[in-house]
Amino acid sequence: MFSKETYLKRRNALRAKFNDGLIVFLGNSDVPMNYPDNTYHFRQDSNFLYFFGVDLQGFAGIIDVESGKDIIFANDIDIEDVIWMGPQPSVKDLAALAAVEHSFPFSELGKLIKDAQSKGRKIHFTPPYRAENKILLEQLTGIHTSKLKESSSVELIKAIVSLRSIKEPQEIAHLEEIMDIAYEMHTNGMQMAHEGVYEREIAGLMEGIALSHGGMVSFPVILSKRGETLHNHYHGNLLKNGDLVIMDAGFESPLHYATDHTRTVPVGGKFSQKQKDIYQIVLDANNMATTLIKPGVTYRSIHDSATRIIAKGLIDLGLMKGNVEDAVNAGAHALFMPHGLGHMMGLDVHDMEDIGQIYVGYDDEIRPATQFGTAYLRMGRRLQPGFVITNEPGIYFIPALIDKWQNEKINNQFINFDKVREFIGFGGIRLEDDILVTETGSRNLGAKRIPITIQDVEAEVQKNTGI
Repeated sequence: MFSKETYLKRRNALRAKFNDGLIVFLGNSDVPMNYPDNTYHFRQDSNFLYFFGVDLQGFAGIIDVESGKDIIFANDIDIEDVIWMGPQPSVKDLAALAAVEHSFPFSELGKLIKDAQSKGRKIHFTPPYRAENKILLEQLTGIHTSKLKESSSVELIKAIVSLRSIKEPQEIAHLEEIMDIAYEMHTNGMQMAHEGVYEREIAGLMEGIALSHGGMVSFPVILSKRGETLHNHYHGNLLKNGDLVIMDAGFESPLHYATDHTRTVPVGGKFSQKQKDIYQIVLDANNMATTLIKPGVTYRSIHDSATRIIAKGLIDLGLMKGNVEDAVNAGAHALFMPHGLGHMMGLDVHDMEDIGQIYVGYDDEIRPATQFGTAYLRMGRRLQPGFVITNEPGIYFIPALIDKWQNEKINNQFINFDKVREFIGFGGIRLEDDILVTETGSRNLGAKRIPITIQDVEAEVQKNTGI
């Protein structure tokens, strides 16, 4: 946990945005994998962590706007819990760590909410995303589970986004620290990229490094030589020299802050000329995008600039044709990059998306696009100092998408399909960094950038071969 003053300051800042009501945060509970006592690894709700800090099952918190009270609801453990888990701090002591003076048994939560409802007070809650909390929230409020999302508080959602979007100094410092672990994960993964190695061996090593540092991966590792599948979690392929391997992985710290990087590496440590040509375009888009990131600029405009770099590079290689602006305006680049440039990051690898990505990445000024490809852009709004975002352009050769566009003559005037078909089996390339928006521009988080140039990536892979 951070200092208790941090959590008190956050709750007071949230309370100041409301005139009345109870603000309810439900922590998470254990979730069974295949029978009740065999549970998935526990992950606390990020909003509960942000405002109350306690990283244990069976907790809830309330911020009472009118009275100014903060309350934690949870049950102290009994002797059976001690037998299986050992002695644990009392609820009162845990509450004190977050500067919460009032704590009650969990059963009192429903009574307080019912009393507030009887007096016509507002009950503010975020959209629940777990079945257990949907059922609990229905029991607490009387709102049917099918109506909970539409009954959630947009006022609360927007207030949370306004606070959590701007990372505090201690959050930035913590993110800086854990970038060293991301570096270790990725460079060790690169060094394993050799013929005869299975993808699962590299994925397992990277996850093991995360576990060895007391955390876990911030999402299931994406690692595949079939990189044309954007989120490929299958790790059963045997690597051969000449393959390209996408490694998309992040570390989640014991405080649950995330990293998220992607590198694409040549098996054996040497890019072919064909691979270099595509790789350099993606790298140019990545580097250019970082130079454009600064306060006041919309991330949608930076996405558009990155797509123009990609379109120009592909035109120069003969895979696309025509005028760059016309091609991008028509969405022709999305055959090769059918996703957005990046997203918010922090306590969640896709920060706050549980409460509604439309509120996190967009606002009344900047709305999502409807065009294929750009419609997947998770983040379009104007940047502010303290934002932490990812920058992850890519180029992919997706056989099914190529077939569809060619058969339906989609953007036929901008795509050289005969040339594109020569790249079937190429896979994909994505390069992703974690970026802090500063007062004057931006910078990569971490003491060292994970190797990303062609020369540096080749050298990193070759460290384990004696070449």
